[in-house]
Amino acid sequence: MANQHAKTRIIFPIAAKLVIIISILVLVSLGMLTLLVSVISTQDVQRTAEDNNFTVNRQAGSQAEGFFRPIQSAALLYLEMLDRSEAVNLHSASEPGRDLRPAGDPELARYFFSRNQNIAAIAVTTSAGPAETDQPVKTLIPNEQFFLSNNIDLQKVQQYLETNTFTASPDGGITFINASPDFQIHLLIMVFTRLRQAGLQTIQVFFVPDELSESLSTGTNSSFMINGKGEILLHSDTDLVMGAANFSKMPLVAVMQEAGDNNRQVSYTDADGLKYFGAYLRLVQMDATVITTIPHDTVFQAVQGITRQNIALTTGVLFIAILLVWFFSKTISRPIRSLADAALQIEQGEFGVRLESKTKDELGLLTESFGKMSSALEIFGRFTNRDIAVRAMRGEIKPGGLPKHATIFFSDIRGFTEKSENFNKFFGKDAFNRIVLWLNEYFTHMIDCVEQTGGVVDKFIGDGVMAHWGTAFTAGSPALDAFNCVKTALLMREALLEINSKRTKNDPGNPEIRIGCGINTGLVIAGQIGSEQRMEYTVIGDTVNLASRTEALNKPLGTDILITEATWQLVGDKLITEEMPAVTLKGKVQPVRMFAVINFKDTASGPKTLPELRALLGIPVPEMDKVNIDAEEKKYKI
Repeated sequence: MANQHAKTRIIFPIAAKLVIIISILVLVSLGMLTLLVSVISTQDVQRTAEDNNFTVNRQAGSQAEGFFRPIQSAALLYLEMLDRSEAVNLHSASEPGRDLRPAGDPELARYFFSRNQNIAAIAVTTSAGPAETDQPVKTLIPNEQFFLSNNIDLQKVQQYLETNTFTASPDGGITFINASPDFQIHLLIMVFTRLRQAGLQTIQVFFVPDELSESLSTGTNSSFMINGKGEILLHSDTDLVMGAANFSKMPLVAVMQEAGDNNRQVSYTDADGLKYFGAYLRLVQMDATVITTIPHDTVFQAVQGITRQNIALTTGVLFIAILLVWFFSKTISRPIRSLADAALQIEQGEFGVRLESKTKDELGLLTESFGKMSSALEIFGRFTNRDIAVRAMRGEIKPGGLPKHATIFFSDIRGFTEKSENFNKFFGKDAFNRIVLWLNEYFTHMIDCVEQTGGVVDKFIGDGVMAHWGTAFTAGSPALDAFNCVKTALLMREALLEINSKRTKNDPGNPEIRIGCGINTGLVIAGQIGSEQRMEYTVIGDTVNLASRTEALNKPLGTDILITEATWQLVGDKLITEEMPAVTLKGKVQPVRMFAVINFKDTASGPKTLPELRALLGIPVPEMDKVNIDAEEKKYKI
């Protein structure tokens, strides 16, 4: 009876209850973990896809510029050779009754076009003389072999030149025209100008961009090129090129035209309702834009597969967990504890958390994904100010702006364009990577100087650095913040002197660096500025603009660190300075006094006068009576 009574009372055995409870917990836990992994994977894949798409776009833009520039250089070199040849004179008056005439030494033309087989023809239009009866001189130098092999009559080229007007960019850049529909081959026209004694010449270079078009059409990311009017120039779909398609109504192009910036990446939906990631890059001094896109479905296809795999894995783990929950309880609790500790470290701003996965279950997968997320956050910390990001994450920095009495700093590398050209000259295709490595080493030392004094690196503007003091952090007063800013500039000077001393003279792969620094103090608006998708902590206002303009005055004044009167009033008693000529800025009634920073007053080493400073840094002494500093003043808008 006792046994029967016991059996009656045990309706649900403990084992069954544990199995049910554990099953529920495992189902809920693993379901949530799978969801978390899917969300993290989706975000990670999206971030990677966006970065990759943006990188592909920049690479495509670099390839395009590297393809177009040699064509322009080759055409200019050939025209220079013609100018010096007695066989032809591009500047002579046109023959009576003829508007278009062939030119060039046949042997020279054959040699040139044999070395530049992708160039079909070069046309030169020299502007008319002062008399009303003067007509523009039009000269055509054709690649006869090209037109013969493509079965194109030269008369058609002449007719095309006579019936079309070619307008070059007013800023001396390059414009492009798609001539493919007229000649039924992929043919582009590069239009630019050059100034000669005979007048302004408009150069039209007919060339075949097949090599560039093939390089842009490879991979899952689709890249193509349009001109400023939205007309297609390069595309993997030949029908679009031959049909003179216009992409001005494409959502991404509309965003580009409205924003007016040089590069951006957005997510958009086309007319068919398909979603894409798209990036664009305007080519430097060229009326052309490279656009790179990739469909959302292609990006997230792998994530969907991972999600299905996680669901299948969850089912298998559930069965194992029911049988072995007690034995594996510690293998579950310990990784969770590690993940919790890691999450707390990340919350405190320690993004570089390293987690080692010791199991092969969902927790191991979660640990691995968490480690990837931590690595991604560590990389993210390199793209923004870590302290700012942590404070914003804690809610200590709210969206919106606040007035701050801050000191703003700008710096710029002197002769950066010339140094970049030397990289290209000596290293060719490897020049871009060498320039980045060279800049990264420079920025590493400069940022260390900023962080030593409690400054905030706002952004990198090409080869320049923008930073500020007294905004997100303050030393206690505007005077101390201003002093820390000037101290940073002097630390940068010392760092560059030490770095340059270790460089080999005239080394094209590691040239010396000299910089100019501009500092101004005043009221700014500081805060998180941007959109819900992307924000940055920055400063705006007249004080910022004046700091930028101050930096630009270092070159004409023969200095490396310039501070305005507002900063000098706060820290001038601690510095050796020399007042420079005042500058009248656009929009300002009174001239702004400028001071060159020589050194600290209480230091025993280093320069004590401006001539000593110039001698130390190798800055040439400017002829002040010939310097118009008002003309040198940059009109940056920050």
